[in-house]
Amino acid sequence: MLVKFDYAMKTLLRNKANFDVLEGFIEVFLGKKCKILNILESESNQESEEDKYNRVDIKAVDDKGEIFIVEVQTTRYTYYMERILFGVSKAVVEQVENGDDYGKIKKVYSISIIYYDFGIGEDFIYEGRTSFVGVNKNDRLKISRKEDLTLEEIEKGDSRQFKYTNLEPGDIMPVYYLIRVNQYRESVRNAMTEWMDFLKNNSIRPDTQVPGLETAKEKLEFDRMSPEEKAKYRRHQESLHNEFDAIRWATASGKVEGLVEGRAEGREEGRKERSIEIARSLKVANVDIDVIMASTGLTKEEIEKA
Repeated sequence: MLVKFDYAMKTLLRNKANFDVLEGFIEVFLGKKCKILNILESESNQESEEDKYNRVDIKAVDDKGEIFIVEVQTTRYTYYMERILFGVSKAVVEQVENGDDYGKIKKVYSISIIYYDFGIGEDFIYEGRTSFVGVNKNDRLKISRKEDLTLEEIEKGDSRQFKYTNLEPGDIMPVYYLIRVNQYRESVRNAMTEWMDFLKNNSIRPDTQVPGLETAKEKLEFDRMSPEEKAKYRRHQESLHNEFDAIRWATASGKVEGLVEGRAEGREEGRKERSIEIARSLKVANVDIDVIMASTGLTKEEIEKA
């Protein structure tokens, strides 16, 4: 049995000895080989089992200083796109201190692995880049930038001191990837679909040679964990199941409430009282307030008073 990728993100993949799993993942999904130097802490990094909703990101930096945010989201989040924007913006801002040259800013790649039905679309992977398109001419803006010569160019005897390179704004701005796990139904075998099989079904082919999965097959094996780690993993899985059951119960209760109240004069008042009861139960279970709002229809203020 393999440890699920969402849990591995919180624990095992933070170990430097296991960086090769994450490096393989980045290589397959971004087509970009990288060597991760370290994992940076951010406000989303929480490793306790109380963080049941896996609002977790791994924020890694490679040898060029580029930043990779890999995030798993297992349950609905009302303002998830805004959350992604905040995380990337924070990663950009944290690179520059007062008085620093903006040239220090390195590219940020954001990869969100989403385990619920997010958005409307036919594909299971979406890429978002910034581009500037002419309002009148519909042309794409390019940016000319002065850059130093590479070591290879210097060794070849290039007499220039620098060169000009034309870039797309998307070469500089952050890049966003949304991986919609539930939408994956591909049957063609390649590196990306093997990774998708692991993300969705927690399975890896015995003969796989896909970057990251070769090592994940061994390093994420449940039987290799210590008794303490196994117990922690089981508690984590149980916590997730309890939370999903609470959400399903809240949703079902809301439907039953509507049928029971029928057309009685006090239907609206009765529904609200029931919603408050549900909110209280979900608060006791430490369910995220955005999820409670979506499940009950109550406002944040009403939930806080419940």
